[in-house]
Amino acid sequence: MSEADATGPDAGSAPDAPARPIGRHLPGHIEAALRRSGQPTDSAGQPWAGRDLAGGGNPLHNFDQDDGEPDSGYVAAIAALKSGTGDEVDVHRALASARLFVPVVATLADGGIGEHGFAEDKEADMALVSIKAPDGRPALPVFSSVDRLQAWHPDARPVAVFGPRAALSAVAEKAQLLVIDPGAETTFVVRRPGMWALAQQREWTPSYADESLLPVLQAAADADPVITGLAAAPGPGVASRTGDGAVIPGGGPGPELRLNVSLRPGLSQDQLAAALQRLQRVLGADVEFAARVDSLELGLQGPAAQA
Repeated sequence: MSEADATGPDAGSAPDAPARPIGRHLPGHIEAALRRSGQPTDSAGQPWAGRDLAGGGNPLHNFDQDDGEPDSGYVAAIAALKSGTGDEVDVHRALASARLFVPVVATLADGGIGEHGFAEDKEADMALVSIKAPDGRPALPVFSSVDRLQAWHPDARPVAVFGPRAALSAVAEKAQLLVIDPGAETTFVVRRPGMWALAQQREWTPSYADESLLPVLQAAADADPVITGLAAAPGPGVASRTGDGAVIPGGGPGPELRLNVSLRPGLSQDQLAAALQRLQRVLGADVEFAARVDSLELGLQGPAAQA
């Protein structure tokens, strides 16, 4: 209530007399904040009055009736992965239409003493929460439900987005991994190639099952006379564990791809090591291979493995 609207206790007894304002003031830091934020229009000059932010006609609000529970399609895909009837591709496909929650926290961007001599928050930013994978790579955590987000970080606020938008946020933050439900019973990791595919709303094929990489591998083998064969397989980091210790065939942070290398017999240890280093350099220099493979492990097979 402003000073112009407040009248003294005796104003009603003298209807012809002008109202006498009472000298009541808001605390200075609150008054200053209200002066900055209480504008009748938004930054584009559109009035706030009468605006309805609900409903499907507003592109900023796609989740008016959202109950904060996990998306049913994502839940079904994870259940199929656990039972062995589904795979990582099915989970990735479910994420393309699933609603997720990105955690944000308020951070003070600018503060100080205001014009009334009170400490005030002049500016506050909403920042995404980031984490690091065991190998040190940056990752963006997202959550399938509000409850799981709040159990993980009670001070974070949930921002509802579709899966591709969450992936775009991860790309913008230069994250290498998208981690769904960290700390929950089941945590699923979307590695960099899958994350980029999700952000671009296209299908994703794991590198260990990607037949388009076969010509690249064949060319690398043909270029080195000591290499007699290359065989691709899922890396040990593809599998992940649930909270109760069960192993599921997907959702791990890496290594994603294992290349079993066959080499010419009779090589010394130094020659074996040099051949593997050459192979790593050749594959790392291939743009297509680097884009499709998140993490690589090389292993020896055949006689060289026992050398």
